[in-house]
Amino acid sequence: MKQTIAVIFGGQSSEHEVSCMSVVNVASQIDREKYEVLLIGITEEGHWVKADSVESIQDGSWRESRVSAVISPDATEKCVILEEDGRTERRPIDAAFPVLHGLYGEDGTIQGLLELARIPYVGCGVLASAVSMDKLYTKIIVDDLGIRQAQYVAVRREELDDMAAVISRVEEKLSYPVFVKPSNAGSSKGVSKAEDRDGLKKALTEAARHDRKILVEETIVGHEVECAVFGGGRTPVKASGVGEILAAAEFYDFEAKYYNPESRTMVNPPLPGNAAEEVRRAAVQIFQAVDGYGLSRVDFFVKEDGEVVFNEINTMPGFTAISMYPMLWEAAGMDKKALVQALIDHAFARYGRG
Repeated sequence: MKQTIAVIFGGQSSEHEVSCMSVVNVASQIDREKYEVLLIGITEEGHWVKADSVESIQDGSWRESRVSAVISPDATEKCVILEEDGRTERRPIDAAFPVLHGLYGEDGTIQGLLELARIPYVGCGVLASAVSMDKLYTKIIVDDLGIRQAQYVAVRREELDDMAAVISRVEEKLSYPVFVKPSNAGSSKGVSKAEDRDGLKKALTEAARHDRKILVEETIVGHEVECAVFGGGRTPVKASGVGEILAAAEFYDFEAKYYNPESRTMVNPPLPGNAAEEVRRAAVQIFQAVDGYGLSRVDFFVKEDGEVVFNEINTMPGFTAISMYPMLWEAAGMDKKALVQALIDHAFARYGRG
């Protein structure tokens, strides 16, 4: 009998649309001879529904589905509860693939539900997801590793009531220009570059719309690069080659990533010195330090003198047509179908079923 994989997408985060793009590539690569695929979409309002097909995701019609589909937290059931017009069905599932980015998907929340239900799932666990989603706590962990990262000042939303004090604290430690980021957000949502005091005020206000914790970071000038990692548990952690982002905008913000056709990526670019190997080594070290499992994409800057500076880690990286994670593994000889299968196999191995 075929095993059933629940593929979860959408979600309530600012990366809802990115998830909808990613899931098309993931679901299309699952071997239908081995698995039944149950597509579960979460609307931006938080309603869980069954999607009929990949095509319904592509055209957006899945949001009109009349079949609710929620995962039971009851560990004795291991099922999705489907309901339509008062009729209820419990559909057993063998594993879940949460193709969710950002809050309520990449931050340990959906992982916690799957842990309660004792359903094998693709990707990092609760702890790794939570600390990696929160850029401030990732920085605290990486500080302890001795890996170079941008200097930063942490700000909480409530502190903005005294904006002058916050600005003074930032200016004491950092020089303009600075980058301002929500601590919990992905795809560069809410990220701004501030050239002066007025710009800093606006950037802090914008970041506070996305999260109550904010990071103000020094500007690092250099190549913006990414490295894919896979493994964890009994599987040795492997790092891919390195990819470089060639952003069409001043920095790689949400619009530049997904809607500017002039933004490009390059696999295995020429980098100064031994930077590529340093990136790969640091990516594995950081993934292990946050207790990563399954997959992550680890992002860095490489300065012209070859110095490697850690930027952030993403525990459910994009799988869109332009996403670096699958692209890097493809360059290493693992196509998308093999990559998706490896991730599913690794999910089962977490529970000793692989």
